Amino acid sequence: MPSIRSDDQTDESPLPSQDWGKERHGFEPTQWSLVLTAVRGDDPRSAEALEQLCKAYWPPVYAHLRGKGHGPHEAQDLAQEFFTRLLQGRSLAGATPEKGRFRAFLLGSVNHFLINEWKRGNALKRGGGVVFVDLDGLDPGIRDACEPRSGETPESAYDRQWALTLLERVRDRVRREYEAAGQRDRHTALKPYLSESEAAGSYAATAGQLGITEAAVKSAVHKLRQRFGQLLRAEIARTVSSPEEVDDELRHLIDALRG
Repeated sequence: MPSIRSDDQTDESPLPSQDWGKERHGFEPTQWSLVLTAVRGDDPRSAEALEQLCKAYWPPVYAHLRGKGHGPHEAQDLAQEFFTRLLQGRSLAGATPEKGRFRAFLLGSVNHFLINEWKRGNALKRGGGVVFVDLDGLDPGIRDACEPRSGETPESAYDRQWALTLLERVRDRVRREYEAAGQRDRHTALKPYLSESEAAGSYAATAGQLGITEAAVKSAVHKLRQRFGQLLRAEIARTVSSPEEVDDELRHLIDALRG
């Protein structure tokens, strides 16, 4: 059994990252920069970067298509075709950061794509093109989250899944920081505090699990939540055209999660 430190001791273990907080002062390269690079086609890394972008934001597009009334596999085919065209630059005409947030641009592009498909009467064939996400092999929790909810519009389904996608990307970044610092067990013990309110005695249980004091657990939880907030803002900053839009987009994300 791990030993428990005395009450007057503090948690002296190193932070998962010595660069915490830098995102608050810098404005990271945005998703727009990836889009514009793909349009120019002058960067050999652009195709790979944009493909990663497509994989990351497949869930909100799929959720929107399901909300539009398309069946699971039809929605999957449409999403695959949309992102294939996005990669090929055929859906990026006129895309500029001045048009606003990447979230809105992507939704508008999907709707434009659907209108064109309807006009042309195209019937997509399964198995063709690039497969970004295997629907049948998708994690059940993610797939269920993409399914339409009663009274939810296609647009609100898109926004909700967009918000969940951003949160998952941030959780993954936090996890990787802890693992890089050799603190995998600490992350496992603390991560429930990001999404669950603490039950009575939970700090004591976590303290016993980690071999630190309850005060140290509370301090670690505070740092974890603070870091999560910093990374969330940094992730949102990558999807808007200016730092001034971050707060508004964050409020939109919270509203989308509340439904």
